[in-house]
Amino acid sequence: MDFTPTEEQAAARDLAARIFGDLSTPERLTAAGTDSDPELWKALCAAGLVGAVEELGLLGLVLLLEEQGRTTAQVPFASTCVYGLLAVAAHGSPEQRERLLPGIGDGSVVVCGAFPAQGGVRGTVTGGEQASAQGELTGTVPVVPWLRDATHVLVADDRRELWLTPVVEAARVEPVELTAPWSAGRLTLDGTPAERLGAKGAHLGAAGVHLGAAGVHLGDQGDQVEQLPSRPPTPSPYTDVLATARSAFAGLQAGVCAGSLARAVAHVNAREQFGRPLATRQAVQLRAADAHMDVEAIRVTAYEAAWRRDAGLPYATHALTAAWWASEAGLRVVHTGQHLHGGAGADLDHPVHRHFLWGRQLDAYLGCGGEVLQELGELIVSEEVQP
Repeated sequence: MDFTPTEEQAAARDLAARIFGDLSTPERLTAAGTDSDPELWKALCAAGLVGAVEELGLLGLVLLLEEQGRTTAQVPFASTCVYGLLAVAAHGSPEQRERLLPGIGDGSVVVCGAFPAQGGVRGTVTGGEQASAQGELTGTVPVVPWLRDATHVLVADDRRELWLTPVVEAARVEPVELTAPWSAGRLTLDGTPAERLGAKGAHLGAAGVHLGAAGVHLGDQGDQVEQLPSRPPTPSPYTDVLATARSAFAGLQAGVCAGSLARAVAHVNAREQFGRPLATRQAVQLRAADAHMDVEAIRVTAYEAAWRRDAGLPYATHALTAAWWASEAGLRVVHTGQHLHGGAGADLDHPVHRHFLWGRQLDAYLGCGGEVLQELGELIVSEEVQP
């Protein structure tokens, strides 16, 4: 394996670092609150970074997400690339790719996933085996990251099939409140009629799709829902998107943790106690060294999973490994970042607090370490017993 970025990947990473560094400042983040930054999103799309992910691959996306995580930039970059661009590029029909990918690349189409990265299918489709291919989407996802910014939602049903549903922007209402600054909403699929028409899409009936008490309402005007067709070979679209999400969000966590640790290192080098910088204390050095090793473990496992996907190799277990490190080690690092700041780390307005919140939110999204480890063990056993 070789994790050395290509010239294109390195150039895209450096460009992303400049854009995030210039536009994702603490002042702008404070002003954005839990909302996204439309100016930053436009800048990323205008620079071609979103559309370039199709060519850069998952490893390229992980490199870009690291740069986002370092600044905790408020844009739906990971969501749109994972559940939109890469999902449609890999598993959409030719017509879907031709219709959707340009809009995703220029930022006019923003996709989120009602598709928790820790597994667990949300929603059901009934009647899908009938000759007319009619179905009904039902179920609820309490928190969908970046739903308030989305134009489309990728939904996985109980048969592990993928459905792409448009969101009506004009009907959005109050968001779900989170402890971390993600633009999220609640998604309810309430008996939504749908046709599995593959490339040509289908029409919803009057029941529609809506976002519970907080979000949007779809359906009164016959909005479209379409299934991303399952195409061989393995892995299945569901398995591939799930593993892609785990790898990508692990890369985002690597950046969040690296940014938190960088702030902590700068603080302990500048802060003096009893006439000496805090960084000269052995206890501080050991704590920072442990955090550094954790960041590297998150990074290298995310790189490996992404590299394997790009190389066409099995990577589901590697994605789970990356998710486990991102969950377990990620929590340790963001707590270390706060603790090494001393009293300043408890200040809700301090920039390091955003890293703490993002780290906790990514841990919750990826699933706690015990859950991920159990799934990893079960997957390894199932692969061993297969003929």
